[in-house]
Amino acid sequence: MIPARPVSEKRAAARTMGLMGLCIALCFALSGCAGYQLGTGSTPQFSTLFIAPVKSEALIPQAQVLVTTQLREAIIRDSRVKLVDSPDSADATLHISLIGYDRAIAVARSDDTGLARRFDVSLRAQATLTDNRTKKDYFLQRPLLAKRGVFTDSGLVPSEYQAMPLLAEQLAKETVHAVLDTW
Repeated sequence: MIPARPVSEKRAAARTMGLMGLCIALCFALSGCAGYQLGTGSTPQFSTLFIAPVKSEALIPQAQVLVTTQLREAIIRDSRVKLVDSPDSADATLHISLIGYDRAIAVARSDDTGLARRFDVSLRAQATLTDNRTKKDYFLQRPLLAKRGVFTDSGLVPSEYQAMPLLAEQLAKETVHAVLDTW
């Protein structure tokens, strides 16, 4: 007959087996993360970038300055390329043209269905990225779009005015993605 082990020895053996299983599972989990790195993993084909002042074909007052500023800040925050102040010292040049601003009724007022309570506004742009060394385009007139919902509770004009920095920020993020991530 096999002598019975005391309860404390059984618990110690179970705890040891549990810890060993946990260690093995942890080793497998960490080995799967060994090759992980933060960021997109893509490196641009250029190291310096000049952003030309944004042009506008759309009738949006002062949007060019706002979009240019947001775009420069977004590129600086990303830090994969260095911004320079002239096209002569840059590996690539980015040209942005604002081509349209649209407003569409999204939600009508409950007390008067002829009046809108919320509009969806969109800012459309085109981007061209040119390699200054070879004078060839990485991409030409790539469409970019930023959309936001605007509530008209305080009036349409003030609401659109308040939404413009948010549209510019979103357009800047879209542009950074188009320029620096794999095309």
